[in-house]
Amino acid sequence: MTDTAATTGAASQPRRDRSSDLSASVASVPGSDVGADLAAASAALEGESPQEILRFAAGRYQPGLTLACSFGGPSGMVLLDMMMRIDHTVEVFYLDTDFLFPETYKLRDIAAAKYNFQPTGYMSLLTPAEQAAKHGEALWATDPDACCAVRKVEPNRRALAGKTAWISGIRRDQSATRADTPIVEWDDKFGLVKVNPLASWTESLVWKYILDHGVPYNELHDRSYPSIGCTYCTRPVGVGEDPRSGRWQGFDKTECGLHAPDGQAGLLHIVEEVEAE
Repeated sequence: MTDTAATTGAASQPRRDRSSDLSASVASVPGSDVGADLAAASAALEGESPQEILRFAAGRYQPGLTLACSFGGPSGMVLLDMMMRIDHTVEVFYLDTDFLFPETYKLRDIAAAKYNFQPTGYMSLLTPAEQAAKHGEALWATDPDACCAVRKVEPNRRALAGKTAWISGIRRDQSATRADTPIVEWDDKFGLVKVNPLASWTESLVWKYILDHGVPYNELHDRSYPSIGCTYCTRPVGVGEDPRSGRWQGFDKTECGLHAPDGQAGLLHIVEEVEAE
């Protein structure tokens, strides 16, 4: 089933997809030569600007390249602005968990109108009501890893099915689990190349670019939300708190599962169960 949401501007409408077609598998595994090639590319790109890294990605992997932009974090908006200046044909997708903030949808529509592109939102195969019936009410409060597996990891697998590479906005300064993020890597979880153009950037560099270039950003950032996810799992952060402390409060959880190793993200069996239904 495919849902369509209206936009606020004249740009083409964002697509929201809840279909389960996984005919284009992403379950490939790189050979040793591919791994060495990616490591060499990553090393060569250290110190290059994010724009040069994006040009490299577009030149090597487009068509088939896709950019992840949550319309929540500032890094994704920086990459969106840069990519729209470099190659407007690169696909842009986001994960529509059904629990995004109204401000997130608003920014999606503002960006679609500003850059004249059509973002695609990938949704869980389970509606919130179906999830509650299968896993219990308020899964995010009882087992947030399972909720993320159903509403983020599985849709991300469909978003990347058949793609050559994806672009992520993660940075080394965001958390200890991301401190060793390479510029280019093989993503074992999703079975394709992953490019991290902002890996070496800091939060201050991201915001400098936004202000210098007039990039739209999620207005929740002006209300003490440095890290924005789903409504049920995100709270404002106080002065002196870790920027990601507003996520999954009360749980020893720092990642949604998209950028964590399988062992850390866990619960991939839930993803497979959802896909099999």
